[in-house]
This record gives sequence, structure tokens and C-alpha cells, in this order.
Amino acid sequence: MAKFFIFLLLWRLAGSPILSVLVLLVILYFIDRKFIGLTPSLSRPFKRNRRLKQINFELLTHPHNTSGKLEAAGLLIEKKKYAEALHYLGEVNRILDDSAEASYATGLCYLKLGDLELGEKWVLQSLSINPRVRYGEPYLRLGESLAGIQPEKAMQYLQQFREIHSSSCEAYYRLGQLYERMERKEEARKTYKETLDIYHGLPKYKRRTERRFALMAWMKKMQA
Repeated sequence: MAKFFIFLLLWRLAGSPILSVLVLLVILYFIDRKFIGLTPSLSRPFKRNRRLKQINFELLTHPHNTSGKLEAAGLLIEKKKYAEALHYLGEVNRILDDSAEASYATGLCYLKLGDLELGEKWVLQSLSINPRVRYGEPYLRLGESLAGIQPEKAMQYLQQFREIHSSSCEAYYRLGQLYERMERKEEARKTYKETLDIYHGLPKYKRRTERRFALMAWMKKMQA
């Protein structure tokens, strides 16, 4: 009801229903970016592309800059250009064979490209180098990737992530999704409730990054 009155007010001010809708969408977008985080950042792609161009220019004069190549691979992974990222990572791994970050990024690319066996191998290698690399994120990505074909193994990985990152709403939400896929509905419902309990126990500064998964867990809980 409140949104309807806001729309009418905007209509009166703007003089056009189409313009009013656009203004309302812009307002909702900024509210979401500030407090929830369901919508993607509109400025992030431009910043990412600008940084990629800078790195590529730097590599023309400093071709052995491994940190730049690793950063470029990370940016390409954000763009979902996994094959291109592997090109940089191959060069990095030839020089830094003990880099947990490079091994994890390599494994993540293979997982996203559908080569789950090779991806799992590289991700586990990164964890053998540093068991707490990215605060346990590799376990979460393994769980996601294997959920559809090896749910029991996927659950083991998610449980390991949960042990490392017990305050992660995302870990509990992903675990709830996995329970749903396995037709374990009661456990899924309890896990979504745990997600909300964790969120309410987080300090305010941490809630911003976890709010998206708490909201999705609440919606799942309501559907149960």
C-alpha cells in the first residue's frame, strides 16, 4: 500500500507514469545497494574493465609481473571468462607452484568450465598449501559444484566450510539448498532457520554482506 502511495506521489511530481516507474526503480535500486545487495553494482563492470586495460598495458612492459597476471585472472573470473583467466593462471603457476591463491583460482575456473575432476584436484591442492585460503571459500565452491552429482561429498565440503566460517549465512543457505535437492526437507527447513539465527547474531557491520542470503533463507523458510 505504501509503494502505491509513493508511486502516486511520484506520478504527481513527475507528470508521467513511465517516468514515475523509472524514478521508483532507481530509488529501490539505491536502497537495495545500500541495505540488501540483491542487485549487482552498475559501476563495478566499468571499474573492472578499466583495471584490466591498465594491467594489460603494464604487462607489455613488465611481462613477468605475476601479481598483475593473478589480479587479471581474478577480474576475468568475475566476468565469467574462465578460459581467458586460465591463460594467465597457467603462466602464474609455472612460476609460483606454491601459491594457494593461484591454485584455487585455477581450480575454480575448471569447476566453472565443467571439468569437475580437475577442478577439485586444483582446489584441494590450494587447501593443502593453505587450509584457510580465502577463509575456507574453496570448500563452499566445491560443495556448490558437486551438489548435483555427488551430494554426499558436496555436503562434506560444506560442513568443512561451516567449521571454518561458522558465521557465514551463505554456508548455511547453501547447505539448506543441498538438503532440498536430497529431499531432506525438514533438515533444509532447520538449516534455513539457522541461517536467520546466525544473521540476527551478527554485528551490524557484518550484516550488509550476509543480508542477501538471510533474505533468501527467509523466503525459503516461508515456502516450506
